[in-house]
Amino acid sequence: MPELKIGRLRARYKRFFADIDTDAFDTVETITAHCPNGGKILGLLDPGTPALYADVDSPTAKLRYRLEALKQGDTWAGINTQRPNKLVPLAIAAGLIPELSGYGQVRPEVRYGVNSRIDLLATGHAGHPDTYIEIKNCHLSRTPGLAEFPDCEAARSTKHMYELAATVKAGFRAVVVICVQRDDVDRFDAARDCDPDFGRAYDTARAAGVEIVAVSFGISRLGWRFHKALEIV
Repeated sequence: MPELKIGRLRARYKRFFADIDTDAFDTVETITAHCPNGGKILGLLDPGTPALYADVDSPTAKLRYRLEALKQGDTWAGINTQRPNKLVPLAIAAGLIPELSGYGQVRPEVRYGVNSRIDLLATGHAGHPDTYIEIKNCHLSRTPGLAEFPDCEAARSTKHMYELAATVKAGFRAVVVICVQRDDVDRFDAARDCDPDFGRAYDTARAAGVEIVAVSFGISRLGWRFHKALEIV
C-alpha cells in the first residue's frame, strides 16, 4: 500500500469519524477520515495525538481517508480492526506463527456456531483436526510491556469464546490469534475490568482447550512488520 501520511488527531466522534490536522499541503488543513474502530480506543484519543492515516483513493469509499494508527509515547498503535484479518493470514503463510503452520488450506469467513463466521478455517494438517481460527485486534496497553483485550464491552467476542469452546468439545481445534498492533509489548492478558463477561468467557474457553496465540506487529509510515510472539499471561 502507499506510504501512510502523518497528522494530528483533532477529534474522534460518532464512533466512526475522525478529524485530523495535517500539514501535508504546506498549510495546516483539517481532513475527515473514517475511523475503522467502534470501541473506546482507550488511551489514544487525546487531541493533538500523532496520527497515521491512509489515502484510500477509492470511488466506492464514502471518505477519502482512513485512520490507521495513533501514537502512545514512542509507539504507534494500530486501531483499524480490519487490518489484522490481512496481517495474520500473511504471517501464517510466511511461517511466522508456528502453531498454525502445516495446513494444506486456510479459508476465510466460514460459517459456524450460531449465526457466526470464523475468520479462518485451516484444514489438511496430518497432526491436527480442522482448526477454527478467530482473529482479534488489540491496541490497548496500560501497563508497560502488557497488551490487553478488549478495551470496552465486547459482546460479540464473548459469544465467539463460548462458540469456540463448543467447537473444541465437538472434536475440532480452536485458536484465537490476538493481533497486537504495537511493538512495545511482550505479553498478553484479557482486560477483565473492561468487560467482566468477556473475562469469564475467555477463561472458560481456555479451560475448554481453546488455544490463545498473541503476536505483535510494528507500524511505521512504510506499513506493518511482524515483531514477535507474546507470552500469554
